[in-house]
Amino acid sequence: MRVTFLGAAGTVTGSRFLVEHGAADDRHRLLVDCGLLQGVKALRRRNWAGFPVEVPSIEAVVLTHAHLDHSGWLPRLVRAGFDGPVLCSEGTADLCQVLLRDSAHIHEEDARRAATAGSSRHDPPLPLYDIDDAEAALALVRPIAVDEPVEAVPGLEVRLTRAGHIIGATCASITDGHRRLAVSGDVGRPEDPLLRPPAPLPPCDRLLIESTYGNRHHPETDPLDAFGDVLRRTLQRGGVLIIPAFAVGRAQIVLHLLAEARRRGDLPAGVPVALDSPMALDATELFLRHAEDHRLSPDAVAAMFDGIDLVRDPQGSRALDERVEPRIIVSASGMATGGRVLHHLERFAGDRRCTVLFTGFQAPGTRGDAMVHGVDEIKVFGRYVPVRAEVVLLDGLSAHADRSELLRWLASSPGLAPEAVSVVHGEPAAADEVRRSIHDRFGWSTEVAVEGTTVDV
Repeated sequence: MRVTFLGAAGTVTGSRFLVEHGAADDRHRLLVDCGLLQGVKALRRRNWAGFPVEVPSIEAVVLTHAHLDHSGWLPRLVRAGFDGPVLCSEGTADLCQVLLRDSAHIHEEDARRAATAGSSRHDPPLPLYDIDDAEAALALVRPIAVDEPVEAVPGLEVRLTRAGHIIGATCASITDGHRRLAVSGDVGRPEDPLLRPPAPLPPCDRLLIESTYGNRHHPETDPLDAFGDVLRRTLQRGGVLIIPAFAVGRAQIVLHLLAEARRRGDLPAGVPVALDSPMALDATELFLRHAEDHRLSPDAVAAMFDGIDLVRDPQGSRALDERVEPRIIVSASGMATGGRVLHHLERFAGDRRCTVLFTGFQAPGTRGDAMVHGVDEIKVFGRYVPVRAEVVLLDGLSAHADRSELLRWLASSPGLAPEAVSVVHGEPAAADEVRRSIHDRFGWSTEVAVEGTTVDV
C-alpha cells in the first residue's frame, strides 16, 4: 500500500490523497478526499488542470467530511470519468447535498458574470462544473456507518471514526490486512461549544495529520465576551455588523453566540438579525437530524432560530442593504471569497459606523485575509470598494484543533505509535510547527508532505 499527495501538501486546501494497493498488473486505487483548491489565484487555477492519474482507474472515493476543500472537486472528477462509489458518513452525505449544489451554482454564476464583464480565461466563460455535474456526483454518494469496517475496493478496508469539526466529519482508517493508513481529515476541538470531541484514533503504521491551526493557540478567554464587546461597539455607533461565516459549521456557532448574547443582554431584543444564506439555513436544520454529532439539546437548537430573519431569496437579500437601522447580517462565505456577503460588503465596508467580524482563519489570497491585515480597499464585482468599517478577527471560534489540542488528541489515542507521520493540510509554517512538535513530543518519524510525492504505508 502506498499514498500519493495530490493536494493539501504545502497548502491548507485541496485535500486529495491517492491510495494504491496491489501489484502493478493488478493495482487498486482509492482516493481519500477530493477537495477544491482555494485561496490565491495560482491555487484556484489548478482546479482546471487535469488529474495526474487516469480518472477511470480510481475505483472509489472516501470523503472525510463535506467542506469544499475536501469534497468540492468531486463533480469535476465525475466529469472526467469517475463513476465509482463515494463513501462517507450519513452527516457528510447530507451536507454534500447542500454544499455541492451550492458550489455548482456559484461556478455557474461566476461564469455568467465573467461573460457580462468580458473578462475570462475562456471564450465563452465556462464554469468549473455545473449543476448537472454536481447531481451526477451526488448520485454516487454511498453513506456508510461510522465505526464499522467496509471494503472500499478489493483488498482495502475502510473504517470511519468521528472527528468533531462539523456534522459528519470523520477520520479514515484504511488497511490491506497487513498495514494501516490513517487520514485525520480535519480534527475538531475537545471543548467545542457545539460539537462532540473527536474520537480516539485507532493504531496505524502511517498517519496523515492536518495542520490548519498548527502554529496557533486558541485563546482561553470566553469568545462570547469578545463577541459581546463587538456587538455593543457597533450598535452604539449606529452601524451594521456584517459577519461573513461559512455556511457549514461557523454559521451555526455564530447563531448560537447570538442566542447567548440575547440571553445575556448584550444583544437588545429589538435589534434585527438576518441569516442571509440558504445553504446555512439548510445546514443548521441538519443539526436536528444529526444529534449524534453535537452537544446541543433540541431547545438550544431551536433558540438558534429564535428572532432570526431567515432570508432565502435574492430579493430579501438585496432588501437588507436598503435598511438603515442598526442590525446584524450573517452571510456566507466565511473568507469573503464569494456569495451574498459580497453585496453586503460592497454596501457597508465603506461606512465607519459598521463592523465586519471574521470568525476564523483567513487563507492567504482571500478578501478576508486582506481585510484582516488592514487593506484600505477591496475588489468586489470588478470595482474597488473602500474599507472604512472596523474589521475584527474573533479568535476562539474555529472548529479546528490547535497545535496543543492536536497533540492532546494523539496522546489520548490508545496504542497509537505510527512508524511515520506525514503532515498535510496546512500553510508551510503551520505544517512545520506540527512536524517539530510531534517529533519532539512522541519521537515519531515526522515529515511535511510534498505535493506529487509518493510514500509507502
